[in-house]
Amino acid sequence: MSSAQPAFGGMFRELIELGVVEIDTEPLDARIERRLKEFWENTSCPRCGHNAVQTWPHLDRVWCRDCNFKPVYTYGTPFHEKHLSCGEVLLAFTLYADTLLSINQIAPLLGRAYKTIHTAIREVEAAVQRGFPVVWSLLDQTIDGPTQVDESGEVCSGYKGQETPRNSRSRGGSSQTGRSRWQGRHGDQLTLVAACRDSLRVIRGQLGIDYQDDLEPVIQEAEDLSQRLGEVWTDGLQAYRQMEFDHRTVVHKERYVSPDGVHINQAECLFSLVQPWLRKFRGLSKQGLEQA
Repeated sequence: MSSAQPAFGGMFRELIELGVVEIDTEPLDARIERRLKEFWENTSCPRCGHNAVQTWPHLDRVWCRDCNFKPVYTYGTPFHEKHLSCGEVLLAFTLYADTLLSINQIAPLLGRAYKTIHTAIREVEAAVQRGFPVVWSLLDQTIDGPTQVDESGEVCSGYKGQETPRNSRSRGGSSQTGRSRWQGRHGDQLTLVAACRDSLRVIRGQLGIDYQDDLEPVIQEAEDLSQRLGEVWTDGLQAYRQMEFDHRTVVHKERYVSPDGVHINQAECLFSLVQPWLRKFRGLSKQGLEQA
């Protein structure tokens, strides 16, 4: 990162000292906590490898029901064991990476020591470089423009998490041809929900098309990973009418691009790439899709 120290840093500090600008990271803390707990619920336990992690809104710890592992929700992230709140860590890194303020300028803004801010920024920087090289290469780019959201038809998740439909021949199973004589439940019927904004792509496997439970979390994730959303483009699904964003629609029964240029072609293109890839798994669980 650049070591330039623009005048903006000093002006910003003066505004805070005058009481014109007040830094309150509590809303950011709550958003980061929500996102990290969602991650824990959809990933495997780092100790036993089972998808059995449970979280609670009012507790800092998460719990693996299989091995009784009970880390705090920041475990394994750059937010763990810091003298800063999660929001302060992210704010410090954002001010450093995006506005080019120096650490000497950021520390007084947050009322923290230079070493505390320096350690937090360097650890976030290293984590992003190590785990998200593509994201790191795009940090200097601005993701803006309309957000396209679309949902697929139901996709069978197969037999994931259930007993094998029948034994293989090597285990004494029948030599009768055919993929399966399975008579049980065929797993969850998942709906793929995608949000595309500029170079950003977000896709999730949801259990339905309810706005609050299934569609809104994907839209919210797109906003978390970019700037505040402006226009949101969707098809004519009734559930989208509950959103509070600047909502514009295209009715596919009539046309694929509205007279105003509204379309969801990027999201549909994403489905055309993902769905053939999923077929080779003969069903994929909700957790498996999100980890993949």
